[in-house]
Amino acid sequence: MATGGMAGWGREELEIAHERTVREEIENFRRKAESFVAGEIAEDEFRPFRLKHGIYGQRQAGVQMVRSKIPGGLLTARQLKQLGRIADEFGGGRGHLTTRQDMQYHFVPLARVPALMHLLADVGLSTREACYNTVRNVTTCAWTGIARDEVFDVRPYAQRLAYAFLRQDLTANLPRKFKIAFDGCRSSDCAVGAIHDIGLRAAERDGRRGFRMVVAGGLGPLPTEAQLLDEFVPEERLLNKCEAVVRVFNRYGNRKNKNLARLKFVMRDRGFAWLKEQVEKEYAEILANGGIAWPAAVPEEFGGYQSHPPPLGAGALLPVVHTGPAGDAAYDRWRHSNVAEQKQTGYAAVTVKIAQGNVLSRQLRGLARLASAAGDGLARLTIQQNLLLAFLPLGRLPQVYAALRELGLADAGAREITDVTTCPGAYSCNLALTKAMNLGAALEEAVRHYDDPLVKRLSIKVSGCPNSCGHHWVADFGFYGNARKIDGKEVPYYQMLLGGGYDEQGIMRFGLAVQSIPARLAPEAVTRVLDHFLAHRGDGETFREYVMRHKVQTFREMTNDLARPAELFPEIYQDWGDDQAYSLALGRGECAA
Repeated sequence: MATGGMAGWGREELEIAHERTVREEIENFRRKAESFVAGEIAEDEFRPFRLKHGIYGQRQAGVQMVRSKIPGGLLTARQLKQLGRIADEFGGGRGHLTTRQDMQYHFVPLARVPALMHLLADVGLSTREACYNTVRNVTTCAWTGIARDEVFDVRPYAQRLAYAFLRQDLTANLPRKFKIAFDGCRSSDCAVGAIHDIGLRAAERDGRRGFRMVVAGGLGPLPTEAQLLDEFVPEERLLNKCEAVVRVFNRYGNRKNKNLARLKFVMRDRGFAWLKEQVEKEYAEILANGGIAWPAAVPEEFGGYQSHPPPLGAGALLPVVHTGPAGDAAYDRWRHSNVAEQKQTGYAAVTVKIAQGNVLSRQLRGLARLASAAGDGLARLTIQQNLLLAFLPLGRLPQVYAALRELGLADAGAREITDVTTCPGAYSCNLALTKAMNLGAALEEAVRHYDDPLVKRLSIKVSGCPNSCGHHWVADFGFYGNARKIDGKEVPYYQMLLGGGYDEQGIMRFGLAVQSIPARLAPEAVTRVLDHFLAHRGDGETFREYVMRHKVQTFREMTNDLARPAELFPEIYQDWGDDQAYSLALGRGECAA
């Protein structure tokens, strides 16, 4: 059902229609899956249908990865609890948080997928268009609504835009996936709009709300920074302008070669001036003849949740430097790195560090209890694969810390060098060459002892292949998996990149490729670079400035003996987490980003 046809409906009618549509789709999926298993439908016919419902194939035969969209990354405590139940019943006791604020479950037999989908629908979540050539989950800065330097809260706009594009004819079969991100902050780009097909930053002009729009960004093997399309799009024209961009992509995107099918390639081939001209033509046509309409209302459980902060009590009177029990260095460290005060006086937000995005079912249930008992009943997923709890009274932070410690989730270092981002890699993905999550854990351990403040602020991101699901291009240290042969035997390697991220002028810069390092020696490569940085950085010099000053050749020479090791050892032929020899195995790619 196209959401644009619901204009004029009341909320109750909308909720009923939405619920009915979702349930009908699930049962339709069940019938199609049964027909596929019975041999009545060919794989090439079933595959796109399956992907449109957020269900991926895995490198392991007979099981699926199920992705649930979390609109704007916002969850209720009830939904968190349900995600924990699903993890127990279908995911081996855990789920995986992605860099697009989604939740994934792995190793689910196809016959069991409809039951999982119904459990998601019970709490208003779904897998609809979480995959395939559609508008993917619309992401937002996790701090929207609470950031001190916020222009305005962008969540309502993200919610309505995502729902407007859901199951539309225009967006049902695009040349490739399409990604949109919103950010409300004035001085930072938490949502990394520069790597999206559309990046939207909150702006105000003459007392009116609107958005600064950039377009045609993306990562993958050929990263491209989004370009400024419009300095100010008024809020009432946001959907029209976004639809115009999608129309251009739908018309001119490469449908013959999916490796060249993203909007960034349209811009690369034809130039930004041409792209902007075509968008303006489509925009004018939409204004003249109409297009997709804003939905009159959006189902409450489609990311439209209202915050219910707990009473402050004495919390508002506590000073910023308040700590926990005397002498508790771990608490002080956690408070320093994981806690930030909100713009709402007396409240703080806590970033819960989720190692490589892998969260246990009992942790999900515990976080649900904590969100309800201590916070505003909501949880926010971040693109760093963490979880944010907001509206925690300052006076309750020691109790929050104690509760997180019981859950095994009280690690300090959120958004620091030990907070490594990874994709699932060869754990499940058909395209992956290496087990990115396992390297992520090894790198986290390798850098844990660095206490220098500038080192702590650095980032590490890892992907299991060049497709950038782990955002390796925009990290201070980026790695993506590849493979080589040594003495006729396959060895897992990682390409090391240095210096990615925003520069001092706020311009996105992609990491510089140094060279490929055997997986088992990647931690040693990182420690060598960090030690050199500590010894040779200039006063006030950022890591990127240091990298650019020393140039790639310096780092190649620094790691040449690792790239081509003279002395071999048995583990070099094994990927991280394996006790057997590495073997390159690829399946049909379904683009897990």
